[in-house]
Amino acid sequence: MHKRLVLNIVSRILMVVCLAMIAPLGWAVFDDYTSRETVAFGITIVSGFAFVYFVRRFFPATKDELEDLNAKDGLAVVGLSWIFLSAFGALPFFLSGEVSSYTDAFFETASGFTTTGATIITQIEALPRGILFWRSLTHWLGGMGIIVLSVALLPALGRGAYQLYRAEAPGPTAERVRPKMKETAKTLWAVYFILSLAETLLLMAGGMPFFDALCHTFGTMATGGFSTRTASIGAYGGYIQWIIILFMFLAGASFMLHYQALRGRVTSYFKSEEFRTYVILIIVSILIFTAVLSMWSGQFNESTVRASSFQVVSILTTTGYTTADFSLWPVFLKYVLILLMFVGSCAGSTGGGMKVIRIMVVIKLAFSTIKQAILPNAILPVKIDARPIPDTYILRTATFFLIYMSLFAVGTVFMTISDSTDLVTAFAASVACLSNIGPGLGKVGAMENYAWISMPGKWMLSFLMLAGRLELYSILVLLVPATWRK
Repeated sequence: MHKRLVLNIVSRILMVVCLAMIAPLGWAVFDDYTSRETVAFGITIVSGFAFVYFVRRFFPATKDELEDLNAKDGLAVVGLSWIFLSAFGALPFFLSGEVSSYTDAFFETASGFTTTGATIITQIEALPRGILFWRSLTHWLGGMGIIVLSVALLPALGRGAYQLYRAEAPGPTAERVRPKMKETAKTLWAVYFILSLAETLLLMAGGMPFFDALCHTFGTMATGGFSTRTASIGAYGGYIQWIIILFMFLAGASFMLHYQALRGRVTSYFKSEEFRTYVILIIVSILIFTAVLSMWSGQFNESTVRASSFQVVSILTTTGYTTADFSLWPVFLKYVLILLMFVGSCAGSTGGGMKVIRIMVVIKLAFSTIKQAILPNAILPVKIDARPIPDTYILRTATFFLIYMSLFAVGTVFMTISDSTDLVTAFAASVACLSNIGPGLGKVGAMENYAWISMPGKWMLSFLMLAGRLELYSILVLLVPATWRK
């Protein structure tokens, strides 16, 4: 790894986040320019720019070096950037005194950037607006990707930008919509912005104040789940909930497809086998939930359909917003929710989980293997969108599946030891953080939070959140000694 080059790029990415932090500083100044939160943001921004200047001054990198960034450097930059930005972004929470310990501040910030939505804050409404806005903005920045935003804004990265994009891309492949990586990043962020603007306007049309509409848009489009209300979306009426259901659904689909649709190619959605599977999975799950809840409650009405639709879409897209305490629902439905947590959304979306495409590949590979045992001489390629999948792609998918399940098991065991939790809570906390969902079951259920977890437990869950958001490799590669060799 070229340490000087990596550190230089990390500092450039930090500069982008420092600029973004001016927005919550503005809210803090508007409300009370003498407040402690205003001072906290001021100190954080100034120290951030000072750090950037120091690194750029003493660890310079030429344009040619930046363009020659290799795959190992790209993975290291992304992994280190997300860890460093979580550590840096925690400062306003801690310095303002709104969060009592740095561990809690790091947990909240990592949860925000990774769009997990797990929180240690018990009274959301008590937070000042500057902190609330920063909390939600971390979602929006992390949803489409901090590195992707940096690629769009920093021209010096040149050809090396693809290595960064590939290391952060949510899915097994890093697709382009334009020949140049910088243009691809700009296009994706443009689509992201257009959808975010549309949701904000629709929420305001439903009577939601501008500040709340903006924060909930950040949480929805990033599939994050941070709300400005302790009761989450359950604090709002049916119209708001249906709007958020729609945009959670859109955020869980590939933004490449949204780009094609905005250009008039709406049929692109239906040509994608992954998107069709995603839609079928949502429809079938909603029907199951509606039927079971109707029998369980003894009534069938719009609110039952809405509650079923909201929770299915929220969990599958890994948004984590809630409108009901699903821990009180029948056990069968809780099992289904756990399965949906593992699946997650589509590749190329802002959602987490394993991704629908990987689950499809694993299932098709299983059936192909069974058929091969019956017909040993037959050639049975695994296909997606009617095209055979390369063996290297299948191997990467199988490896990802194995590592993902191993991390989930390690997290579960760690939680039972560090916090002496029951198996359901440890299981749910592990998958909820690794899949970037937030709420789980047991003591981390829909109406609970993560404040009670011990310091070691929070650091472990923070690690799982970062690993899950970065598709495992960009974080795990930092633990391999060979990464640090030149």
